[in-house]
Amino acid sequence: MVDVANVAKWVDSTVRRRNAKEALESDARRAQVVQAAVDAIEEGGGQVGMGAIAERAGIPRPNVYRHFASKEQLDAEVARFAATELLRRVRPHLATPGTPVEIVRGLIAPCVAWAAEHPHLFRFLAAQQQTKALHRARLGRTRLLSEIADAARAYLSETSLSTDPPEGVLVGVMGMVDASIIWWFDHHDESQEQLVDRLTRQVVAVLVDALAQAGLVVPDDLVLRPVAAKSQN
Repeated sequence: MVDVANVAKWVDSTVRRRNAKEALESDARRAQVVQAAVDAIEEGGGQVGMGAIAERAGIPRPNVYRHFASKEQLDAEVARFAATELLRRVRPHLATPGTPVEIVRGLIAPCVAWAAEHPHLFRFLAAQQQTKALHRARLGRTRLLSEIADAARAYLSETSLSTDPPEGVLVGVMGMVDASIIWWFDHHDESQEQLVDRLTRQVVAVLVDALAQAGLVVPDDLVLRPVAAKSQN
């Protein structure tokens, strides 16, 4: 006599394995489309269409919509990818002791270097920051802002400053950095090193002024050490 309970378990296990396999295949194809979009933007700029992306991914254009409901959704995922790569480059410098100039330069230099290596992708990311999709999803640059704010909090944890770093100022600084890099792409009126130096001076001036407004005077030669770095010494 057929053991109905065992048959049901076998069917349920088979269905689960099939669903898991299909989910993995769907995730892999979704990642393939995102990578194709990234490659297309890197090569030709941010105006690439779905047809070109589908061709690069090796799938029919209608199949792209099985994984992304719209071009806006795909753009948001590409922006997430780009922001993650930029954050990966910057993150190792978020806990390095130094003077204000050394710390800021340590963040600006890898950001500019990544942008110089990926100019089209950087333009795309900077443009996408203003879209509703990016704000709804709270994507990469918001994560970057959050990590920078956390790093600033760690650097300032043993100073007399009792309030959190002003995120509005950090947002403005990030906008200034983005705009300056894009201007540099278009005009190349200074070297990459000069751009880093200029942005470092400007960002330090803004941050030092913001801290002074909050009651904390930061001498040029003050060495700031984040809590994590201090605990390792």
